[in-house]
Amino acid sequence: MAEDINDGLGLEDDNLENKHADDKIIPLNGLYENWFLDYASYVILERAVPALFDGMKPVQRRILHSLKELDDGRYNKVANVIGNTMKYHPHGDASIGDALVALGQKELLIDCQGNWGNTLTGDGAAAPRYIEARLSKFALHVVFNPKTTNWLTSYDGRNKEPQQLPIKFPLLLAQGAEGIAVGMACKILPHNFVELIEQSINHLRGKRVEIYPDFLVGGMADFSNYNDGLRGGKVRVRAKIKKIDNKTLMVHEIPFGTTTSSLIDSILRANDKGKIKIRKVEDNTSSNAEIVIHLAPGVSPDKSLDALYAFTDCEVSISPNSSIIDGDIPRFLGVSEILRINTNNTVQLLKWELEIRFQELLQQWHFSTLEKIFIREEMYIDFKLYANKEDLFAYLYKKFEPFKKSFVREINDEDLQRLTQIQMIRITRFDSDKADELILKLESEMEEIKEKLNNLIDYAIEYFKDLKKRFGEGKERKTEIKTFDNITATKVIIANRKLYVDVEEGFIGWGIRKNEPVNDCSEIDDIIIFFDTGKMMVTKVADKKFVGKGIVHADVWKRGDKRTIYHVMYQDGTGGSTMMKRFFVNSVTRDTEYDLTRGVKGSKLLYFAVHPNGEREVVTVHLRPRPHLKRLRFDIDMGELLIKGRTSAGNRVTKEIVQKVTQKEVGGSTLAARKIWYDTVVGRLNDEERGKFLGSFKGTDRLLTLYKNGEYRLSTFDLATHFDEDMIHIEKWIPERPISTIYYDADKEMHYVKRFLCEVLSDKRVSFISESEGSTMSVVSTSYRPEAKIVYNKLLRETKNLPDNVVNIADIIEVKGMKAQGNQLTKLKVKEIVLTHPVDGGEPWPEDVKKEVAEETEEDVEGAEELEVDEDSDTTSDSNTIEWDIKPKKNKDSDDSQINLFDDL
Repeated sequence: MAEDINDGLGLEDDNLENKHADDKIIPLNGLYENWFLDYASYVILERAVPALFDGMKPVQRRILHSLKELDDGRYNKVANVIGNTMKYHPHGDASIGDALVALGQKELLIDCQGNWGNTLTGDGAAAPRYIEARLSKFALHVVFNPKTTNWLTSYDGRNKEPQQLPIKFPLLLAQGAEGIAVGMACKILPHNFVELIEQSINHLRGKRVEIYPDFLVGGMADFSNYNDGLRGGKVRVRAKIKKIDNKTLMVHEIPFGTTTSSLIDSILRANDKGKIKIRKVEDNTSSNAEIVIHLAPGVSPDKSLDALYAFTDCEVSISPNSSIIDGDIPRFLGVSEILRINTNNTVQLLKWELEIRFQELLQQWHFSTLEKIFIREEMYIDFKLYANKEDLFAYLYKKFEPFKKSFVREINDEDLQRLTQIQMIRITRFDSDKADELILKLESEMEEIKEKLNNLIDYAIEYFKDLKKRFGEGKERKTEIKTFDNITATKVIIANRKLYVDVEEGFIGWGIRKNEPVNDCSEIDDIIIFFDTGKMMVTKVADKKFVGKGIVHADVWKRGDKRTIYHVMYQDGTGGSTMMKRFFVNSVTRDTEYDLTRGVKGSKLLYFAVHPNGEREVVTVHLRPRPHLKRLRFDIDMGELLIKGRTSAGNRVTKEIVQKVTQKEVGGSTLAARKIWYDTVVGRLNDEERGKFLGSFKGTDRLLTLYKNGEYRLSTFDLATHFDEDMIHIEKWIPERPISTIYYDADKEMHYVKRFLCEVLSDKRVSFISESEGSTMSVVSTSYRPEAKIVYNKLLRETKNLPDNVVNIADIIEVKGMKAQGNQLTKLKVKEIVLTHPVDGGEPWPEDVKKEVAEETEEDVEGAEELEVDEDSDTTSDSNTIEWDIKPKKNKDSDDSQINLFDDL
């Protein structure tokens, strides 16, 4: 009964259908795995990553193919190009338009007309209907050749498109490429057109290949960590900034990957955060970048320049990632390897083109020979005797049999078909001599091709040289290659906060405003704190931070500072001896507490002082009275102590209990003059013994820099000082030493010589040659008796036989005023004037010779007194072995208590 009911309702059939449906269910994870891999592969191969050999993504390749298809020498509306490209590219007009504009802005393959946007300002291009494009002459020359192109069917099967373009140039490296795929990314930086050609030639000659990126926007770049463009490398790019005056800076070239708008935004953000101080920013960019930065009053332009590099997009880092598609396989290759592969591919394409051309010439020669014999032997006369094609061809084969050795290949039906189609007018006007001339011309061209094939590498080198000659003009390197110095943010950041210290509660920070400010600070500064327990620590500044009670001193601390010297006296435990020491703090671990005493329980500070330049200090020590104590106070000159490390125990002052210590007087610095070097690689001053040693500096000492255009500058020895790129010499300025120069006065068309002392003590550049337009400096020297060689113009009759003349400038003219014109050097026409020694070389100054002798003598004198920094004395010594490092000398005018101090001890 139930079965009958089920049969009637058709339930059994439904169950069977559900069962079959369950059998067809595919697990979701399987579908996801396959579909995702298909999608990822498609994006990598067809959208984001360029091909190795032609350097193109599919959309770029289709755009160029479409432009070639439309090419008639005239401009085409970009809208029409986009529409035509959609026959080959199935992803819509927006992607085609964006790719076309990007190609046009690279200024290599597409000749643009109209508003194509501005890569400096970031402005976009006009609508496609308003702008036009056509292929550049370079693109027409190197990109296309249908005979060497492999063709594919387009996505809808209606058209043919190139699988890859036969580009005979390393285009991928010239244009660069960037794309993000699924699980893979590509970032190949653009390289210089001329350098790519030169390096391709080097590769063909078997030399080492080395290339670095070059950007159309210019700027500067440090490629020290380029890593050949592979993952893990880094390129630092900087804007070019020049100092207009002490209140104005101007950015005239921007870093790659930025725009003037984004750069100005980053400058304004840094100003809002207090990292730099500017008054206003003006954007005067047109065809060239020009961002004028007006500094706030009292701000150093040199430090502001460093701060711009440290806190704004005036310096950015780029991480290259050289990935390409080789066939259907993604690969990671360095740019040098890509260049070698592209160059080899160019050679193979050139060979292929030569072989194709040779075969074409061979076929042409073959038919020309056939035609000549056909007409000369009048084989056409008997054509009327043959009614069908087969008999006619048999007749012709028989007639050509005696001439078989004259042909390069067997005669076939196709050859005979062409012969039978020759028009009678051509036969009647046939000139045998012209036919022979044509055949000889073909043979000559074939011999040339054979020669090129036999010397393929030389032919390829000439091809690259021809590219450089035809298209290299105006494509010189725009980005300057430099090695950048590392800018420490804490040294250049503007101190935009006030540091407050709450001694009673143990807080520090810029948000505590109930006390007087201690110093100016920035939000990233470190603060050093000393406590009355004899401990110290360094911590990062904050709005409000608890560090502990008993604060004796707190101030901004700079890592590596060895010139700030701390004076400390402490009691070594309860009732213990009083110790004293001088030390600097140049490196610590942040938020770690350090003990300045020997660590004995009950130790405490009795006296603390800080001296920014290691000044000498005399203090008075007051002892607690007790029976039989002769002297209750005495003076100590702490400048006589050696400067040691912070962990040294110090020297014993007295075993008596000290009641108090007071400062009596502060003298001059006990530190040696600061030794300064100039690093010629990065163009910056340093105190780390890198580069040329300039000398020891202190106080008002200055640096003298000389420039190509006949100017000098007297600047301070601040390590943040920047120097212009046209600087030719730098040295320590000695006011008594004159500058000697020979210059050409364009107004009087004469060479003049003069010697002068620097009269204008300005940090600005000061001219010391004629101000007339066209005047140039020939030589300049700071040596004692500078020598210059005069090379006369040998093309003129009056100077043709004159030998070169060496003159001593000191013998020609005395030292005069800086504004003096000087003496005329010669009336004869001069080709060039050069120094016979370096700018500061030649005969040494007498005082330098005396100084060297004195220094050598001093080294031999025993017991010479010299205060030095003892950086190695970082170990705690036992109290029983503590002795004075330098005994104070007896002074007739000093107090007896100071003279006999050690008798009491």
